[in-house]
Amino acid sequence: MLPRKTIIIGTRTSQLALWQTDYVKRELEEAWPGLVCQLETFVTQGDKTLDKPLPEIGGKGLFTAELEAALMDGRIDIAVHSLKDLPVADAAGLTVGAISPRADVRDVLVAREKWTLGSLPLGATVGTSSLRRQAQLLHARPDLNIQSIRGNVDTRLRKVQEGPYDAAVLAAAGLIRLGLENHIAQYLPLDIMLPAPGQGALAVQCRAEDTAVLSLLAAIDDAETRCCVDAERAFLDGLGSGCSLPVAAYATRQNDEIMLTGLVAALNGRRVIEVQGYGRDPHQLGADLAAQALAQGAAALLRLGD
Repeated sequence: MLPRKTIIIGTRTSQLALWQTDYVKRELEEAWPGLVCQLETFVTQGDKTLDKPLPEIGGKGLFTAELEAALMDGRIDIAVHSLKDLPVADAAGLTVGAISPRADVRDVLVAREKWTLGSLPLGATVGTSSLRRQAQLLHARPDLNIQSIRGNVDTRLRKVQEGPYDAAVLAAAGLIRLGLENHIAQYLPLDIMLPAPGQGALAVQCRAEDTAVLSLLAAIDDAETRCCVDAERAFLDGLGSGCSLPVAAYATRQNDEIMLTGLVAALNGRRVIEVQGYGRDPHQLGADLAAQALAQGAAALLRLGD
C-alpha cells in the first residue's frame, strides 16, 4: 500500500540536476506503482554567483540551502542533490532518506586537443572550481596554470573548446549521465586524482519526521553505496572540513570490510597526506583515518593551504 499518493520533488534547474531528479523520480515510480511525482525547480546561491570562485563565496550549502529551506517549510517533500555538494551534518529537522547506487567516481580531463594530463603543454591553463582538484593537479603537474571555471557542464566544455582554458577537470558521472562521454580526453586514475567524498552518488533529502516519505525512499536506498559514502563523509567530518577544501576520500566494500583511502593536500600540491585503512564500522573508520591524517599535520594544510 502506498504511504503517499503524491510527492513534490525539489531540484536545481541545470540540465544535470534535472537528469538526476528525473532518475530519482523514475526509480520511485517504478518501486511504487501509482505514485505521482511532481517537480519544483529552484535556483541556488551557487547557481546565481558565477563570477567568483566557489571557495570565495563559501563552501557549505551553496547548492543546497534553498532546497533545504523549501523542505523545512513544507513546499517540497524531497530534494535531490549530488551527495558531494551536501554538507556532512544534517540540517535541523532533515535527513538523507535515500542514496542512489554510485556512478563512476572518477574525475576526467576534457582538453581542447584531447591532451592527457601527461601530455598537456608546459604551463597549460586548466580550469577547476575545486580546491581538491587543484591541489592534486599541481601535485602531479606543478607547472600547470590552474584557474577557476564556473558554469554548467555545457558552459565549461565550451570554455575549453573556445578558450581561454586548455583543459578542465570534471566529474565523470556528470558527463556520462548527460551522454557527453565523447568529450573525455582522459579518465584520471585514482592514484592521481582521488574523488570528493560522496562523488558519483545522489542524495535524496527529506524531513526527518516524515515517516510516509521515508517509507517511500527506503525502497530506492542502496545500502552498499550508503556504507561507503558514510565512511568517506566521516573522514571529512573528522577533519572538521567543508566540501570546498582540498580533501578527498574513496571507500569500497571488500567482503564484510570497508577499505577507505583519505587524502589531504596543500593547495600548491607540494605536500599530500594520504591514509588508508580497513574496518567494519564506516563512521569509526572515517574518524580513525581523519585522526591519523591530523596526526601527520593535516590541520596545518587545511588552515594554510600550504
